[in-house]
Order: sequence, then C-alpha cells, then structure tokens
Amino acid sequence: MKKTLLLLPFTLLISCIDKQDNTAEIYSNIHPMKLDPNAAPAPIADKKEHWRVIHGDSVLDNYYWMYDYFGKGPDSSKVVDYLQAENTYLDKIMSGTDKLQADLFTEMKARIKEKDESVPVFKNGYYYYTRTEDGKQYYKYCRKKGSLEAKEELLLDIDQMAEGHSYYAASGFEVSEDNKFIAFGVDEVSRRQYTIHIKNLETGEILKDAIINTEGYAVWANDNQTLFYTSKNPVTLLSEKIKRHKLGTPETTDVTVYDEKDKSNYIGVSKSKNDHYILIESKATMSSEIHFIDASKPTDAFKVFQPRMKDVIYDVTPLADKFLIFTNKEGALNFKLMECPLNKTNASDWKELIPHRADVLIEGVTEFKDFIVVQERKDGLINMCFRNLTNNTEHYLNFGEAAYSASMGNNPEYNSTSFRYGYTSLTTPYSTFDYNMVSKEKKLMKQQEVLGGYDATNYVTERLYAKAKDGTKVPISLVYKKGFNKDGKAPLLLYAYGSYGNSINASFNSTRLSLLNRGFVYAIAHIRGGEDLGRQWYEDGKMMKKKNTFTDFIDCGEFLVKEKYTSKEHLYAQGGSAGGLLMGAIANMAPDLWHGVLAHVPFVDVVNTMLDESIPLTTNEFDEWGNPKNKDAYDYMKSYSPYENVEHKNYPNMLVTTGLHDSQVQYFEPAKWVAKLRAMKTDKNVLLLKTNMEFGHGGASGRFDYLKDVALNYAFIFGLEGIQK
Repeated sequence: MKKTLLLLPFTLLISCIDKQDNTAEIYSNIHPMKLDPNAAPAPIADKKEHWRVIHGDSVLDNYYWMYDYFGKGPDSSKVVDYLQAENTYLDKIMSGTDKLQADLFTEMKARIKEKDESVPVFKNGYYYYTRTEDGKQYYKYCRKKGSLEAKEELLLDIDQMAEGHSYYAASGFEVSEDNKFIAFGVDEVSRRQYTIHIKNLETGEILKDAIINTEGYAVWANDNQTLFYTSKNPVTLLSEKIKRHKLGTPETTDVTVYDEKDKSNYIGVSKSKNDHYILIESKATMSSEIHFIDASKPTDAFKVFQPRMKDVIYDVTPLADKFLIFTNKEGALNFKLMECPLNKTNASDWKELIPHRADVLIEGVTEFKDFIVVQERKDGLINMCFRNLTNNTEHYLNFGEAAYSASMGNNPEYNSTSFRYGYTSLTTPYSTFDYNMVSKEKKLMKQQEVLGGYDATNYVTERLYAKAKDGTKVPISLVYKKGFNKDGKAPLLLYAYGSYGNSINASFNSTRLSLLNRGFVYAIAHIRGGEDLGRQWYEDGKMMKKKNTFTDFIDCGEFLVKEKYTSKEHLYAQGGSAGGLLMGAIANMAPDLWHGVLAHVPFVDVVNTMLDESIPLTTNEFDEWGNPKNKDAYDYMKSYSPYENVEHKNYPNMLVTTGLHDSQVQYFEPAKWVAKLRAMKTDKNVLLLKTNMEFGHGGASGRFDYLKDVALNYAFIFGLEGIQK
C-alpha cells in the first residue's frame, strides 16, 4: 500500500503541436477521437457467493474467488483467464490509439539523454557513480579511486545482469570498509523479495553466499566479513527478523540478532555515517525503538537505546561525542531535536537541542564531522538549516525562488564540509548542487538535460488555495503552457496521494510536457493525509479522519472548475496505490465531477484487505487505517472503501492498472473492483483494466519500458478529449 514514484531524466522532441502560437486553441480545434466501449463486449466476471460476517454485519462478496491465483487453488487459472480477457478488451477499445501510443512513447523517449552519467559521490577514498549507454534499459555502477581522472572500475553491469529478464531490480549497493567487497540485492519478479549477493571486487567473483527473501540491502560490520540484513516472512512478506551473516558460511547458519514480535512494526538495519554503530530500527506509525552495537564488535548483543514508548517516535543519529534524537516526545507534534551522551541513552537523559515549533515541521537530519543539516518544512516549502558543531552557529540556505522542491542528496562521506542537495520545480528540471557549509557557496553540479529545446520560460506555474468544506485552505500547485486561457475549456489532470504523511512536492517531470504541449493543465492537490503543511495535516487525514483526504480532493476539483481552469467535461483525476484508494473514493462520492479517472495499483478493497493478516503489510497498516476487528474502525472503513460502496449509478470513464506480482496492493483488489463496477454501473462510459502479468507495484524496471504505461494513460485521456496526435 506504499506508493512508488518514478522520476527519470528525459529529453524533449518538438512536435508540430509546439508550433502553435496559442496552445489554448489546441483543445478547441480538434476532431473527436472517442474511445468506444461498444467496440467489443466487456468481460463479465463470474459471481460466486461468499459472505463476510463480522460485528453482526453480513456482506456478500461475489468476487472473493479472485484471491485464488497465489493460493494455486481451483480458481487460479480462472483468475488468469479473467485478467487476460480484460487485457484483450482494453487492447480492442484502445486500438484506435495504437499509433498515438507509439508516437507518445517515441516523443517521451526522445527527451531522455540516453548516454549519461550521475554526479560522482565520494566515500572512503572512492568516487562512485552510475552511467547509462545509448539504447540500454539499465546502467553500470562504477567507481574511481582517489580522483575522477583515475581508471574506471566497473563494479556491476546491470545491463548485462538483466539480460533475459522481463523484470530486474538491483538495489542496496554497499561496499565493505576495506573496499574489497560489494553486497547488493536482486529482485527478478517485482514482488520485493530480494536475494542478496556479494561480489569480490578484486577478483570479480560472485561469492557463493546468496541470502534469499530479504529487503534487498545489507550493512557491513567493520571486520569486512560480517553482514547484517533484514529477513522477510515468506508468506506475509513482513520484515520480521534482522540476521547476521558471515562470509563463506551457509545462509541456514545465519544468526537472528533481532526478532520483531509486533506485526504492526516495520524493521530495518543501517550503519551510522561515522561507521561507529550498527543500528536496528523498529517503527510503527506512532512508536519506534532503536537497538545498537559497536560496528567493530559484530558478535555483541544489541542494546536497546530507549524502550518503545506509547505514541512516541524517535530516530537516532550518532555523532563523535553524542547521539542526536529526532522525536515527537512530550507532544512535539512537528518534532524536535534532542541530544544525549553516548553512555546515557534513556529518555530521561535527553536534552532539547532544537525545540518544537508549531509552524515548522522537522523532517530529518543528516550529520557530518563538524556540521548537522536539518531539513524543515514551513508553509509547505522545504528549508535547510546548517548548524556548525564547533561554535553552535546556524544559517539557512537561500534557494532563490518562492516555490520549489528541495531534498537532501547522497551525502555518505562523514568527513566533509560539502553538502549535496537536489532542487527542482514544476518548470525547473532536477538539479544537483554542492554547497560548501563553511564558505556558503553553492555550485551547480548537474541539471537534468531535456533534449529537443525545452525552454522553462514557455511554461507558467501557480500556487492556489481551495477552501475545503470545513473551511481549511488546501494548496494546489499547477503548471501550464503560455497561451492558456482561463475559460473553462482546457483539459486538466489533477493528481494527489494523501496518505502516510507523504508530501507531494512540486517537481519537474518531462513526460508531463506531452500533456502541457497539448493544452493540458497539470495540478497537484496537497491534500490532508500528507505532511505538506505539518504533522497535523497528516493527523487530520488518517484513521477516523480519512474522509478529509477525499473531500479535500473533491473540493480542489470543484474549485478549479469554479475558477474556470477547466470544466467537468475536461477534468481528470489521477492517483496510485493509496492515491488509488483516493481515486476509488472520489469516483463513488462525486462521480459527475470527473470526465475520467486514472487509478494505478489502487488500494480499493480496504475492509477485506485489513481483515486478512496473511496479506503482505496488513498488520503494518493498522495505525494508518485502523483495525477493522474493532467495530468503530470497521464501520468507518466500510463507509468509504471503494469496493464496498459501488452503487447502481453513473461513473466517469476509468482506466485501472495493476500488476500480477504486486506485493503492496495485490492484483485482486483492482480486479474485484472493476468486476463489481461492470456489474453495477449504469452509464456507457469506458471502463478498462490493464494487468501487467510480469511486473509488480512499481511497474517496469527498465528506464524506457515504463514510458509505454505513461503513453497508455495519456492516450486514454487524449482519446476522451479527441486529441489525435
């Protein structure tokens, strides 16, 4: 149920549409190209009676049988047959857009600088970077010793490793302290079950050590022989154990050093930047606990930093002479920064370093030998505060614009005075900067190159505020091409997520140019459920206040119509994963507001999923959605769950996508939802389900393949708009 964001560098192909002097005319001078739902008979899913009975409430679920694929039961082949029938139906309905999809793919791919290289990152005597080659889907992971002029060492050739695989994800690259070994994780199915491999960088040999069913990353102890990793339950896929592995020994002999008993907690293992500690974190939505050992003593027993406390979240950053604690302790809703001695870690020994502020959310901290950098969010915008540890002075980085998105970059080197950060906006391609924390000088290291003549001055951004039904002002970020007329005739795509406290920043994405250059407005609704305006913004959009997320989005859509940025006939909604739940809810609650809805890997069967603790991640999410075994939570979930609330009424045009191997939101949720919609909706609008039979939650793994999915989505809404090219 977690979202996945993809943001890759792209290049621009100028189309004939770009030659129009006024893009406002593009959408008014077109010949209709409608998607015809009657071009082929829609699949009709079988109904099998299944009753859910709980809290005295009996609910009929005619499509419960669709759960059966991974159970390999009697209906498993029927599930595949149904999904393939839906794919065939989609192909027929969308066949009139085949050329448009191919052209869109070519257009978006042409914006990508295929032969490219990342900005090198320095760590422990080496510069590390990735590079891509013309026509290749993946990349090479490389390093150079001491100088960028040194000879390149090719550590991992992911292009070669991925050959013969329809999906291939490599992650968690961790080099040992002596620089001789690299550990990395590989997922070949897109179910987030990684196998960890180790490569000898001196000989090029892949060791026999292969650790299966992990989160995909490991950390090295300082002996260069010991690894710690997160092991997953093979059925629920929960991260439930931290294990210790010794090079050259069988995985079956690995020692469990931590076993999480609370199924609502996520766990992970990491190493402090100063290389002094191995840290285990166990974290739920509203509590956490850290365990640690000296990284030079890997066989020691882990010690608890501070036992978990009710409704208290904390995170630990080791410095040379103390620990920093990022926490919401004592009602610090927007978090504060505390400190304690290395030998006194109990909460009673924590002292305040940066106090809680009602108008500033502290989002995180990164450490260096002489500085700490604190990332804050105020009025929806990110700020970076730099504190000098030698004299306790502090200053802020001036980003130079009123609206932007910034993020901490990769800063693995502890002994450095240079801080790397990323910067972007709706019109500014992603830019990598190095900032000298002593001299306060910043240097642009690289900006995402957009081929084909992209000119940011041809596009306009705005920040608006819609008033929600309860009076709350909800921010909206939007972008459009110059020449836009605010007359209600423009098509507009409104996106949001709105869960897990995940803030959606206004950032650049070159695929979006294919919308803007055809007269679309693109908008982001910063709705409650994220942390865009602080922790309270999140608290007001989860659990028993979850409906605020949905009504905020609807209110934003109505505001944009009222202000004539678009009209109901041209308004489209988009969201994925938990944002797909949003799509399902707003389709039920305000079906006449949207001309079309794009719902990607949507979490739409909320009650049934949260009742089934064998489903991956269910128990981890109780603090986000509630536990339906409690009647109050059950009743509230049932009142908004999209699958539960499908009715005999008209629905907007809808494109729903999923992946058969999705471990986050499993395929049967959107499949059941679409089947029920087909059986009950009273309109003649288009309803399509696309199941990728090879991938999972994040879609294709290659840097070009996913553009086919983008092209499909754009062709769907272009078809509804009558845009032919």
